[in-house]
Amino acid sequence: MPIELWLNFLFVLMIIGSIVALELKDVLSSIIAIGVVGLGVSISFLLLQAPDLAIVQFLFEIFCVVILIQAFIHKSHHQMESSRSNRWLTAATILTAILLFIGCLPLFKVLPPFGKPLMSTAQYYLDHGAEQTGAANLVSSIVLDYRGYDTFGEVTILFTAILGTFTILRKTAKAKHHGGQHE
Repeated sequence: MPIELWLNFLFVLMIIGSIVALELKDVLSSIIAIGVVGLGVSISFLLLQAPDLAIVQFLFEIFCVVILIQAFIHKSHHQMESSRSNRWLTAATILTAILLFIGCLPLFKVLPPFGKPLMSTAQYYLDHGAEQTGAANLVSSIVLDYRGYDTFGEVTILFTAILGTFTILRKTAKAKHHGGQHE
């Protein structure tokens, strides 16, 4: 299957996840839906042959979801649902995950053998990177010399994510502090 079809599928999945996150009344479920959207972004980067961005996005998503769940885990921040609806949601989630896994199996056949460059650019980096950059470490020369703007983008993503997370945690702490004084 062409990559464009997979990217369109992920795009639709991310839109649905975003709408679900906006419409849910339970904050904890919204956080998980946003995590699914971030995972879709990570897989999209991987399909677009940007594994470094995929890894950064994936780690950022894990980091943010864990922190946001920790911030909103208290009962006052989310609604409890009946066990019957939880069973249905759990079954739907497991079924969706299984279907996604089965749908992604053909992608494994498309991957090149381990250690074989996927693109001619990668082979060029391997052949000429050390002599053109003068760096002793080929990975560092690629990240800093050839892909400097990309690395700058990754650092910007991480900085923005950390700043947003600290803002949310600070607001939660202020709300908790002000709520405690009025009792």
